[in-house]
Amino acid sequence: MPSVASPLGRITIANDVVAHVVGHTAAECYGVVGMAARGGRVGRLLARDRLTQGIEVEREGEGVAIDLHVVVEYGLNLAEVAATVRSRVAYEVARLTGLRVSRVEVHIEDVRRSA
Repeated sequence: MPSVASPLGRITIANDVVAHVVGHTAAECYGVVGMAARGGRVGRLLARDRLTQGIEVEREGEGVAIDLHVVVEYGLNLAEVAATVRSRVAYEVARLTGLRVSRVEVHIEDVRRSA
């Protein structure tokens, strides 16, 4: 579990909390249709209350490493959408948790037209 040192002690943040921040941030990014189950069947999007299922958070050195699996809207530049997701996720995790983000890996599992 990642933690943040403070003058009064350590603050420990569960990986699931970080995953929730990642899921909500990614879902708000332009071009992201939804989250996809990691390495599983790509055919279905995950429900909004299951956003963390396509996300892995690991401690890496002094920071956290994040892997997230998304479905992107068809017709958009995939590299631009992934870059936006990567930078927004890194920024929001650092801002909301105080943790250092060592890397964010965005895996585009599928493309589809938005409803």
